[in-house]
Amino acid sequence: MSSPSPSLKRSDSIADNMPDAVKSSRYYTRKCFTSFVAMGKRLMKRQHILDEVKKTIEDELERDKVLEGQLGFILASTQEAAVVPPHVALAVRPSPGIWEYVKVKSDTLEVTGIAIKEYLKFKEMIFDENWAKDDYALEIDFEAVDFTTPRMALPSSIGNGLGFITKTITSRIGRKSNHNAKPLVDFLLSLNYQGENLMINENLNTVAKLQAALIAAEVFVSVFPKETPYQNFETRIKELGFERGWGDTAERVIETMHMLSELLQAPDPQKMESFISRLPIIFNVVIFSPHGYFGQADVLGLPDTGGQVVYILDQVRALEEEMLLRIKKQGLAVKPNIVVVTRLIPDARGTKCNQELEPILDSKHSYILRVPFRTQRGVLRQWVSRFDIYPYLERYAQDAADKIMEHMICKPDLVIGNYSDGNLVASLMASKLGITQGTIAHALEKTKYEDSDAKWKELDPKYHFSCQFTADLIAMNAADFIITSTYQEIAGSKNRPGQYESHTAFTMPGLCRVVSGINVFEPKFNIASPGADQSVYFPYTEKEKRLTSFHPAIEELLYNKEDNNEHMLDTVKNISGLTEWYAKNKRLRNLVNLVVVAGFFDPSKSKDREEIAEIKKMHSLIEKYQLKGQFRWIAAQTDRYRNGELYRCIADTKGAFVQPALYEAFGLTVIEAMNCGLPTFATNQGGPAEIIVDGVSGFHIDPNNGDESSNKIADFFEKCRKEPEHWRKISNGGLQRIYECYTWKIYANKVLSMGSVYGFWRQMNKEQKIAKQRYIEMLYSLQFRNLAKNVPIQVEEPQEELPPEPSNGKKKLPVPKIETAPKEPTPKPVTAGPSTPRVDGSERRLFKGRGDGERVLCPWNWCCFTITSLLIIYYVFMKLYRQMF
Repeated sequence: MSSPSPSLKRSDSIADNMPDAVKSSRYYTRKCFTSFVAMGKRLMKRQHILDEVKKTIEDELERDKVLEGQLGFILASTQEAAVVPPHVALAVRPSPGIWEYVKVKSDTLEVTGIAIKEYLKFKEMIFDENWAKDDYALEIDFEAVDFTTPRMALPSSIGNGLGFITKTITSRIGRKSNHNAKPLVDFLLSLNYQGENLMINENLNTVAKLQAALIAAEVFVSVFPKETPYQNFETRIKELGFERGWGDTAERVIETMHMLSELLQAPDPQKMESFISRLPIIFNVVIFSPHGYFGQADVLGLPDTGGQVVYILDQVRALEEEMLLRIKKQGLAVKPNIVVVTRLIPDARGTKCNQELEPILDSKHSYILRVPFRTQRGVLRQWVSRFDIYPYLERYAQDAADKIMEHMICKPDLVIGNYSDGNLVASLMASKLGITQGTIAHALEKTKYEDSDAKWKELDPKYHFSCQFTADLIAMNAADFIITSTYQEIAGSKNRPGQYESHTAFTMPGLCRVVSGINVFEPKFNIASPGADQSVYFPYTEKEKRLTSFHPAIEELLYNKEDNNEHMLDTVKNISGLTEWYAKNKRLRNLVNLVVVAGFFDPSKSKDREEIAEIKKMHSLIEKYQLKGQFRWIAAQTDRYRNGELYRCIADTKGAFVQPALYEAFGLTVIEAMNCGLPTFATNQGGPAEIIVDGVSGFHIDPNNGDESSNKIADFFEKCRKEPEHWRKISNGGLQRIYECYTWKIYANKVLSMGSVYGFWRQMNKEQKIAKQRYIEMLYSLQFRNLAKNVPIQVEEPQEELPPEPSNGKKKLPVPKIETAPKEPTPKPVTAGPSTPRVDGSERRLFKGRGDGERVLCPWNWCCFTITSLLIIYYVFMKLYRQMF
């Protein structure tokens, strides 16, 4: 069957087109819709609909005719159908971010266009009929209070919010009146550092005064050599009304002033973004990540602790480096300050999570600040699941804000939240202090569990999704900008809605009906992809940096005859699928060997049924296709230094990296491999499809078409055999793609530019921001707080009150001791289990200093011991003395 091709006129709606689509094959359409309603009320997903059509229309030619026509396009674009006999309501998504709703009567095939609200009511009839019929059911509609914010219109523009908002600012300032540029002057006047004016002072409080002063200042500064320090002419330009921040040299100052002069004369979006990004706006950044065990060592693998920790630590180092560079170019002697705020956990399981303040390694001005969860009984000692965290967050936000103000001694310039809990806390603090806010979802749980909104009552006792989804809606709408890693995270792909897009409209029967949650065409959405640590993942050609001490261990991994037996095998990663592709393709087997880096070799090591099945499947493939000698199965590498060198060793042999996942949200391993110069084949389902330009910087493969994918890999190696330069061409193409789009430097530059531009937009759009914030506060107060009260507070273990802080003034952030990882670490032997050891009652890690289980003698005990020993010695000597005399 060929795939259905769209045949709708773009100007027409689905409701307009569907009657004609129905007429073209009325008999089979009625047969299909009769089949849909035959089983009574139910919710059908896209694949269920298409499967039902295939089953109902038995004649293959007639079926293809239906599916390739207008009706086929509409049904293939339908994400779900709410069946309430005799009607079927369709949620149709013809393009990313664009939704239409229609109702079809199964017997007459009458088609009616319906609003989102009516479709959601239809859906509710399946789960809670009384709620669906309640005229006063709670409805959430953010569009109703956010009607002045401009929206993008093209699906291809989604995620380019920074560019769009810059154009909007430029158009508003560019209208034919000096008055329209006044917001830019006011913004410049508002810039300060700890009360000291930056850029301009009150003498330049109008557009005309600023323009005249800029001309005079440019003439004055232009006589100095380009490299002249700002201090050499500071006094004179200060008399003209200019303060520090224009630049560190005469050349930089003239560039910045000329840029502003041109903007005031004829605004241009590109120059506007460049100018605002140059301004001294962001010095103090707060990043929230409350849940889990946030630390720099011995935490990965502990509950709720994984990639988010690594992401934030790399993010912080990149942001600090970019801030230092910007501050230097601004001509300021200011130190940036980045604080990652997380939870202090007294029962820290051998980690530093019970330490309030911890310098971040390889940084100079960045810290981890830990604030405990408190209840009426005191400080909560033990870890709390991210699903049970909501009752603590309001108090935590207040305590964290107080601690931050205490440590920074000033208000932050930018706050960034992470995940649902961090984003909510960031929203509460940003609202309270009036600062610019960014959010990062990492993962939105709503899309992980099918129908988790409609079936929330079933899932709430375990996951408390009523709290989480409400918190997500609050944070998304409160944020000034949202940082995502890929387009698909926002708006998905042709057939799959994005994580954020799934929050456009949904219902939680008995709780609320969200008719407008978030609009993916809002200009707050931005794509800023993270990079790989380039001190770890660097090209195989950089011989002087190679970690050669790992080579014996890597050779042992790759060429030892004994298989190792470590780590997990994730079915979604499709490793057994890759193995089967390779096994069946004789041409590929004659060209290369296959090294699988994942999985327990021994199924008895796993407790997961799906994983055990995958492992057994792997073994059956090895035996069935006699892969021994061509196939190597080794453990996933938990030491990233060794992992990077493993990639480079494979590049030395002119090999390639294959990521065959059924779906991959982002694809950090793809970026890591490409950073090392490995030609990469990666799934076309998810983020890797955006990372790789097919045939230029790597190759897309279809995880659902093994023959096509394995032949594509074989074609590459065959061509490399004939043309050795082809391997280097793809390798260099991958490196170029990484350097252009996927480095932490690019990420940091984007995020700081977002913070600056959206800070200006926040000030320009103040009235709309206030109106929306009041709506959010109402939702928080009347809905979220009541839901959070229903989440049980942990009381299993006794809680403690932390000792009071010393009262001798405010505690300031200490200067951190800067530590760097060794350039070439000592290789570690391959061991079973995670490389980051866990600490529990039966297991202790070895480290310098006193361990938890060591005995400690206090001074009084030592004193008693000494006196007793002396008395015994005196008694013995006296007895001997009497015997002798």
